[in-house]
Amino acid sequence: MNKQREAIIMKTMVVVGAGKLLGLSLAKKFGKNGYHVILISRNPAKLALLQSELNKDNIQSSYFTADMYDLNSLKTSFSEIYQKFGQVNIMEFSPNLGHQNPINVKDLRPENLASSLQGNLLAAIQSVQEVLPSMLRRKKGALLFTTGLSAIYPNPNMADASVAKAALRNYVLNLDQSLKDKNIFVGHISLGVFLKERTRKANDPDSVADRWYQKYVNNEHGEEVYPKGVTQATVIR
Repeated sequence: MNKQREAIIMKTMVVVGAGKLLGLSLAKKFGKNGYHVILISRNPAKLALLQSELNKDNIQSSYFTADMYDLNSLKTSFSEIYQKFGQVNIMEFSPNLGHQNPINVKDLRPENLASSLQGNLLAAIQSVQEVLPSMLRRKKGALLFTTGLSAIYPNPNMADASVAKAALRNYVLNLDQSLKDKNIFVGHISLGVFLKERTRKANDPDSVADRWYQKYVNNEHGEEVYPKGVTQATVIR
């Protein structure tokens, strides 16, 4: 079997905004279940380390660099992915953009919000547009989105991220309504945890990855908070 044929039949999952916590855990979970995992982030050194970790578990992976604040770089990375692999079966979007300068809603100005909208909402829309046309042609695919709890519950002390993530949530809900009858899975998990490595508790990224895989294979469309029932007042640290 030639390499081109192998690329066509290979199941692929792209993790946009891959990091050492959730991104790595998702890569391991889906990788162990037959997916070639493709990591996208802006730091090639970090991506190389993540791939090294995946190699230890004999998980097939690749990585491409892109900056969530540079939509053209996302376009380029996805173009290279399609040239190499032919298709994307699952795309997961969960960049950790941080809160370097949290802004109270009373002080929020348009210029404060612009960057957060770019990295959250616009990067997500661009990523979807890179994979959705092919999924629609094949009548099969999945779009997964992971956000913080402020996507659902307002956080006035981090208004820039809260407003942007709420906009992303609305976009995801609209996608789900539009694509449900086209055999495209759309899911959203809003995390009420501060992720930490190897806790064996709800805030272990492996636990979140397990939940994502279960949600996907059971075709549980739509959104949920994780853990179930968590609120801003009960966030797990």
